[in-house]
Amino acid sequence: MSELKTNYPPLRLSWFMWGLGAVFYFIGFYQRVAPAVMTTELMQDFAIGAAGLGNLSAFYFYSYVAMQTPTGILADRLGPRRLLGIGALVAGVGGLIFGFAPTMFWACVGRLLIGGSVAVAFVGMLKLASHWFAPRQFALAAGMALFFGIIGAVFAGVPLRLAVNLVGWRPIMLVSALVTLGVALAIWFFVRDDPSEKGYLSYASAVSDSGPKGSVLQDLKEVFRYRNTWFLCFIPGGVVGCILTFSGLWGVPFLVTHYHFTATQAAALNSALLIAWAVGGPLLGGLSDRMGLRKPLYIVGNVTLVGAWAVIIFVPNLPVVLLVGLLMLAGLASGGMIIGFAFVKESVPSRLGGTASGIINMGVMSGPMILQPAVGLILDLNWQGQFLDGVKVYGLDAFRSGFCLMLAWAVASAVLIFFTKETHCQQT
Repeated sequence: MSELKTNYPPLRLSWFMWGLGAVFYFIGFYQRVAPAVMTTELMQDFAIGAAGLGNLSAFYFYSYVAMQTPTGILADRLGPRRLLGIGALVAGVGGLIFGFAPTMFWACVGRLLIGGSVAVAFVGMLKLASHWFAPRQFALAAGMALFFGIIGAVFAGVPLRLAVNLVGWRPIMLVSALVTLGVALAIWFFVRDDPSEKGYLSYASAVSDSGPKGSVLQDLKEVFRYRNTWFLCFIPGGVVGCILTFSGLWGVPFLVTHYHFTATQAAALNSALLIAWAVGGPLLGGLSDRMGLRKPLYIVGNVTLVGAWAVIIFVPNLPVVLLVGLLMLAGLASGGMIIGFAFVKESVPSRLGGTASGIINMGVMSGPMILQPAVGLILDLNWQGQFLDGVKVYGLDAFRSGFCLMLAWAVASAVLIFFTKETHCQQT
């Protein structure tokens, strides 16, 4: 190791370290929503209905959510480089299994491996940000992480749909897996956990890594002693549950069936929704940093998205311009969930920041994990027996009944924010 310098790392080096983790997060988001534009192909290839498709997609979230608490703890104890590198390796293997899957069983195994491995990406990026960026830039870095990830989801929209039309879904998934393996190598060789490994001063506070190390159970108990942890774990599930249940799976068939969009047009609108979400993350996160407050913008964002989704769900035959506007508003307001990561980091001792971030990310992904298959189940229960090209077609009442589950969680989330304790952007 070179002699320790008296200055902090140059910003371009910090963004490079963070950026390699961001590429992996990009891939994770891409894989997360890819089934949304392949619904017909997957249902045909594996001979499944809405409930089966919802379960296949949700296998990603089952392992993703299960890995969040272990990921946070390991990020605090082992560092992000190992987690990100090994995670990308396993994700590549999972992608290969999914692309070659001869049966539903193997497709679920592939999705399970992908979800569990990319689960390390976001928490790993936050851990890197806490070492490579100044504290005042943390919420912005978290927002940029969301932005980068959602760009991955955009690539899983129209570009993926056009590629599937051209060569089929399996070759595209296999190429994606090979790219992921390449990213694993890049992370392993270039990423460093802390600027001191490059000879620079670290932004990590002395408390962060020098505090006493308790057992895993002790760390978890300590994190959950703070009431904000409980609220901030449940709240984002309603936000992300809405946007990823819609854009990540059921939005395309809903728009095709009831607004007569083509599959490509519906995928484009879903991508626009995700882009709005991507913009909302750094915008609201950065504004929260500037205001020195967490609760107000989080409340405004959640109340706004509840109103937007309520109109989309309950008002039929909206003018296309209004439908698009409401989806963009819901996406932009959903970006406020990124505030929750800075909020919880400030609500617990900084040495437990990775553990707390993992717990909150578990709450984030519990939304789509539960809602995607639940909406699929309700669609099948309300199916009226219609088929198109061998695939079930669902009526407006069926979609409305399923989407009400999303709205109920979003309303509960908006209410619970009022019970959180403001941190004023100050570390506990």
